[in-house]
Amino acid sequence: MTDKDQGRHNPFKELSLTEHLAELRRRIVVSLIAVAICSTLSYAFIEPIFAVLARPIEAVLPPGTSLIFTSYPEAFFIYIKLAITCGVFLASPIIIYEIWAFVVPGLYEHEKRLALPFVLLSTAFFVGGGLFGYFVAFPTAFKFLASYGNKYLRLMPNVSEYFSLTIHLLIGFGIAFELPVFIALLGVVGIIDAKMLQRNRKYAILINFILAAVLTPTPDILNQFMLAVPLMLLYEISIVLVWLIGKRGR
Repeated sequence: MTDKDQGRHNPFKELSLTEHLAELRRRIVVSLIAVAICSTLSYAFIEPIFAVLARPIEAVLPPGTSLIFTSYPEAFFIYIKLAITCGVFLASPIIIYEIWAFVVPGLYEHEKRLALPFVLLSTAFFVGGGLFGYFVAFPTAFKFLASYGNKYLRLMPNVSEYFSLTIHLLIGFGIAFELPVFIALLGVVGIIDAKMLQRNRKYAILINFILAAVLTPTPDILNQFMLAVPLMLLYEISIVLVWLIGKRGR
């Protein structure tokens, strides 16, 4: 066994499957408690949050039109979903840290020192993805969807449908923007390197456009480009990060 191999702590040899499951459960419980606390705090400000998230659709609604709900508990459950979504974003540093803490025992000592940058970058990209969706993708997407209204079709969006779509897109964009961090983590553990990423760039372009088609709520190519292009930029950032990691590890 080399010195490098000795630097890596192998938890799978020291812990049983039951102990690993118990550790995983503990990490999940901590994350859920963090989300619950942040969701409770978010619910205290739910009306301003509701107003902010409703702005993209309000900008394209006909005069005198507003979001509607058709059942008594519908608005209440939407408030709960919004609070939980905000709780996930607010608790994302803790969630990401718990993921890292579960993985870190199997890393080398010099890799463990990347915990803080990993948590900070992951949080920044996750929140940045949500902000990109809100400020860039949402306005054009909802404007496109509202353009089908005419004298025969009047837009009267249901609050559940609108916010369900909004929540899914916010989280979807947040996860999609985690691409550089995920790829960098694979580089840290030695699964991939910068040359491999460069060789497979054409496949990355294809996958990014497929992902953009899935995440964007409209079928037009413009909105798909609006997500696919940032994803490709993130892929290029990933190549640089993996190159820097490889250079540092030499």
